[in-house]
Amino acid sequence: MKAVHFGAGNIGRGFVGLLLHQGGYQLVFSDVAAPLVDAINRVDRYTVHEVGAGGHDTVVTGFRAINSAEHPDQVIDEIAGANVVTTAVGPTILKFVAPHIVAGLALRDPAKPPLQIMACENAINATDLLRDEIKALAGEAWDALASRTVFANTAVDRIVPAQPDGAGVDVTVEPFFEWAIERPPFGDDPPNIPGAHFVDDLDPYIERKLFTVNTGHATAAYFGAQAGIEAIADALADAGVAARVEAALEETSALLEAKHGLDASSLADYRATILGRFRNTALPDTVWRVGRQPLRKLSRHERFVGPAAEAAERGLSVDALVAAMGAALEFDDTEDAQAVDLQRMLREQDAASFTESVTGLEPGHPLFVKVQAVVAARQADLGLPGD
Repeated sequence: MKAVHFGAGNIGRGFVGLLLHQGGYQLVFSDVAAPLVDAINRVDRYTVHEVGAGGHDTVVTGFRAINSAEHPDQVIDEIAGANVVTTAVGPTILKFVAPHIVAGLALRDPAKPPLQIMACENAINATDLLRDEIKALAGEAWDALASRTVFANTAVDRIVPAQPDGAGVDVTVEPFFEWAIERPPFGDDPPNIPGAHFVDDLDPYIERKLFTVNTGHATAAYFGAQAGIEAIADALADAGVAARVEAALEETSALLEAKHGLDASSLADYRATILGRFRNTALPDTVWRVGRQPLRKLSRHERFVGPAAEAAERGLSVDALVAAMGAALEFDDTEDAQAVDLQRMLREQDAASFTESVTGLEPGHPLFVKVQAVVAARQADLGLPGD
């Protein structure tokens, strides 16, 4: 069996690639970073180091890497003969993956079992996004190619921090992971991925993860940065920061309970597990890494505005989530392009215009005025005139 994985970074090697290896797949990593591809091809094994309680080392073998920018034909040939294709490249990069898959499907023997495609991204229904890109590129050929593939959405969760200097292609990760995959698209032939679990309805799992792990992680980062704290674990050790993170996650849990009927006590246990993961001092994670790209994190369907908008529409509390957005507005990192743009936009736009352009909320939405208020407060702190 063979799996082609787009994105040979830390998540690709330390999570998705690891589980595919444990499922018996030969791994082909595809990436555009030439130094990383060369480093992978110089070794015949790498180690995934789990740090924290219950952690252990796992050696991964049976892999190779291809530079898809320099050798797209090689990637296409690998896809044509693969069993599985996965991605961990970021939702905005999927459109660059799609042409390789279209070309690979065109070369694929129609008699082979369908190619199983799963986008493992921090986004809701990312595989659907990839499928739409593939379908649009295929055009009139789509009907023929569609029978050669199966698309399944996934929800993935594992904290992989910035790696220590000199680690090579080894990866340090936390012991916890979760990979939930839609069961129905596969029928009676799901991929063999030990540790993954297949579910009939993925939506609750996706949103539980995004609105707890991603929302909580970013909330800890922004309040931690606001408090002058460097490490995520240290931020959660601060009683004030921890209380703010817990309050934000109580609001997202209330939405998950109302929307999906998830059990309140189970959600409380899940929150406790997530916060325990953030407190793992063995993970060298910083508020600057987790908080990067604040404009994306403040966008309409992301970890703050997404759940807060739905909660506000239901009349649920959103004060803690809005406060977290206010902390995000203070994120000022000259090494992060989006943080620089965020501070520039705060100075150039009035509060209403900024709120609409950054969050995607319409002025009549019940969340709009609350977010506009924290934007105006941030601008006042900067000494800017009000609306």
